[in-house]
Amino acid sequence: MADEKLTTNKGIPISNDQASMTTGEGSNYTLLQDVQLIEKLAHFDRERIPERVVHAKGAGAHGYFEVTNDLSKYTRAKFLSKVGKRTEIFSRMSTVGGERGSADAKRDPRGFAVKFYTEEGNYDLVGNNIPIFFIRDAIKFPDFIHTQKRHPSNNLANADMFWDFLSLTPESLHQATFLFTDRGTPQNYRHMDGFSSHTYMWYNEKDEYVWVKYHFKTSQGNRTLTNDESIKMCGENPDHATEDLYNSIETGDYPQWDVYVQIMTNDEAKEYKFDPFDVTKVWYHGDYPLIPLGKMVLNRNPENYFVEVEQVAFAPSNFVPGISPSPDRLLQGRLFAYEDTQRHRLGPNHHQIPINRAKNAKINNYQRDGPMDVDDNGGSTPNYYPNSQGGPVQDISFKPPAVEVQAVIDKHTRPVEDVDFVQVGEFWRRVLNNTDKNNLVGNIVGHLGNAQERIQYRQTSLFYRAEPEYGTRVGEGLGLDIKRVKMLAEMSQEDRVEATKI
Repeated sequence: MADEKLTTNKGIPISNDQASMTTGEGSNYTLLQDVQLIEKLAHFDRERIPERVVHAKGAGAHGYFEVTNDLSKYTRAKFLSKVGKRTEIFSRMSTVGGERGSADAKRDPRGFAVKFYTEEGNYDLVGNNIPIFFIRDAIKFPDFIHTQKRHPSNNLANADMFWDFLSLTPESLHQATFLFTDRGTPQNYRHMDGFSSHTYMWYNEKDEYVWVKYHFKTSQGNRTLTNDESIKMCGENPDHATEDLYNSIETGDYPQWDVYVQIMTNDEAKEYKFDPFDVTKVWYHGDYPLIPLGKMVLNRNPENYFVEVEQVAFAPSNFVPGISPSPDRLLQGRLFAYEDTQRHRLGPNHHQIPINRAKNAKINNYQRDGPMDVDDNGGSTPNYYPNSQGGPVQDISFKPPAVEVQAVIDKHTRPVEDVDFVQVGEFWRRVLNNTDKNNLVGNIVGHLGNAQERIQYRQTSLFYRAEPEYGTRVGEGLGLDIKRVKMLAEMSQEDRVEATKI
């Protein structure tokens, strides 16, 4: 009922379910004391067994990363220390919302994860094939994914759920637009790019640091499916992308990606035209051009799908010296959630599974016991620290640089901002050609047309605010009153929501 109050699982009233507790407004560091965030993410991580909550359907392969350009002045990470240096990797690519038996060609973002087996431990880069994301605060993630899954009453996909949430979350407009272009249906995993999406810190031996974004550009060329081709492929071969990746490697046609980074100084980040840590935005290439870093090659198929592809565990919290997180709110939540869901899915000792082991670094710590401990469990050595028995000791030289934070602890709600619409308009005007626009509008109309009319109006008004031509064409395709679409676009988000309630 409308007058019921939102609470935690313990019945404690919730004052704000749209923002994590952070150290300040904008992108900032998220606090562990936000017990509502932790409860929400921890419960979400355990909702489904045994498949992944997201990225359940995927394919993977072994390969290597090779440095082709020396950027070691920016980072002390040893695997990036010199041109020609190679690091063993395992990469998994996946759809996001579908179950393990879903079709590879469904319209969906594609996961793009890489595990680097470095001499300083495993480094995981966990991104997507699209450079932005739907939301910028981790506390919204469980709700967002629920809307992409199945309706709780009939277990069917539901357009009302999908578009109701997006239309109430304008920051999603950028990613939603990407998704409904043909980029949302890549031809296969080999012919798509990958992105870190998040911003990360690189720091060097002097504790000087910069902010970076990663870009993996396919050497095979970008290829996509139209909506009709995607639907046809789903019926003809639901495993087509999995099959394509396996067969290409099996025949020696090894997929390759050229890896680039964008680099921004901390002073530049403070003055940039929008929040550079907001994952719903891209850094303009004109401001921060792509700098070559290396190449990734996949050249060996798994021997056993379950042992390697299904049991591989990625977590963006797995860093090596020279790389650290940024105050990106979504990333801050992922640092907890990914590792936590792997503990649930595979157990607390999932790092001992061969595909997850630190192959090129020795493990020394005082963690013991737990289900499925299959190594020597530390033998007779101490299981506590500090000790005087000669066990491993801490080394302060591996500490990341200190970052000054001016903190005001609160549930800082990010308002709807003009910049949430600016990049969408630029994408429409400057990136998409006429065919792209026609396909985008047709794809949206075909999907949004299954939602209630009031939700169609609310969502279409967001398209209109980003670019009148965009909103007008979607509105006309849905048979909406364009004057009302324009009127809603000119309202505040609060008034727009009020005007389109049941």
